[in-house]
Amino acid sequence: MNNYTRRYWPIVLYLFSCSLSFIDGSFILPENDPPTTAPKFLSRGHLYKVIVGETIELPCKVQNLGSFVLLWRKGSSVLTAGHLKITRDQRFKIVGDYNLQINGVKTQDAGDYICQLGDQENRDQVHTVEILVPPTLRALPHNGQVTARKGSTVTLECKASGNPVPTIFWFKKDVFSAPSHLSDSSTLILENVDRHHAGTYQCSADNGVKDRVSMDIELTILSPPEITVEKSWVHASEGYDVELVCIVNGDVNSEMLWYQNSFLLDATDRRSMYPRDERYSLIIRNFQPTDFGNYSCVADNALGRTKKYIEVSGRPGPADFISPGIGGFIDHYNLTWTIESIPPLDEIKLLYRRLLMNETYQHPGKWHEYHIKPTPIRTDGSHFLMSYLVRNLEHNAVYEAIVQAKNKYGWNEISDIHQFYTRNHDLLLDIDMEYKMGISSNIRISPTYFGIILSIFMLVFYPIISV
Repeated sequence: MNNYTRRYWPIVLYLFSCSLSFIDGSFILPENDPPTTAPKFLSRGHLYKVIVGETIELPCKVQNLGSFVLLWRKGSSVLTAGHLKITRDQRFKIVGDYNLQINGVKTQDAGDYICQLGDQENRDQVHTVEILVPPTLRALPHNGQVTARKGSTVTLECKASGNPVPTIFWFKKDVFSAPSHLSDSSTLILENVDRHHAGTYQCSADNGVKDRVSMDIELTILSPPEITVEKSWVHASEGYDVELVCIVNGDVNSEMLWYQNSFLLDATDRRSMYPRDERYSLIIRNFQPTDFGNYSCVADNALGRTKKYIEVSGRPGPADFISPGIGGFIDHYNLTWTIESIPPLDEIKLLYRRLLMNETYQHPGKWHEYHIKPTPIRTDGSHFLMSYLVRNLEHNAVYEAIVQAKNKYGWNEISDIHQFYTRNHDLLLDIDMEYKMGISSNIRISPTYFGIILSIFMLVFYPIISV
């Protein structure tokens, strides 16, 4: 018996048992028993989408089937004849009347399934099955680790498979903010990379079938050390402790060295060096006059050397203005500032000038200079708060001011320019707010006393505001 005969022999036996004759692929009833009503399909051909591994049932409902036989086939392969299963695949079976059930569908099960009516017309009904496959990802390289030199071009790649074809999304993870979307391509190209490109990149694939899948790729950038100093200028005084801080980014294997005036420093009973992750500290206890000077932190690794400088001085720090830009008066203004200094202040130099300006023109006037005997308020062990009332100003005008301070170690650097504005007559309230505190009290306050009150207010609230 050849393969063809062996394949269709069960069908022949089944048809013979039904007292039918097989002529040219058609099943014909004996002439003495003609059908009274022609068979009719009640179900319709349809496209079915099913996720791989699930079960699907394809309907085939026929009215007035009579003695005719229904065949299920896929392509040229016959699966069932009536209730007789022809295929050896145990996942296929007939349920209900003549519905075809497929358990645990596989990708190769996709295609057209034909329910054929064995009458003279060989009518059939076609169902199309599409197998949906959830996305899978494969990262390149497979270990998810990429190392590159600073300035190079890096290509990260993820290959996705599934049906429908998945869409790929690239993100960079950030512990301080939401992930940032970078690309929708299978490859992510990063050009001229530096330490800011280092981190964890995530590629995700989604095709609407089950959940999105993701993989992480860790990018490490090798570069010469990059140093930032916490403060490039540090105030100090004898007997106090001082901490200098350098933050090193780049290769984690960097070696940190500390210098004072080009001389390499070693740890002593007064001098300690502490590394903590990327933060390197030099702590000098019981500060001495010989400790003043220029310090440098030097970081070395296999790719290069980097140096940053820190000046340690006993002179006051630059003045930091905290008074508002818009004054509350038409002809005077209360300047308020803070200065960092451990020793007492010996002298204050204040300069101010009017700035003539309009939409197209700006011309500074002459500087007015005042030498002030300091009467500051100490806010903590190293800061002073000062206030000075500048009088005889023009209303609705723009002014600039700078301050310089001196202690036993010398003059500090001149402050940044502070710009302020005097009020216009039209902006004043009907109540004379220049010399009154509150509507109900009617207590008259002099401008000098007002400056003292403002200074006390800043003393109490400025540390809170600064925090």
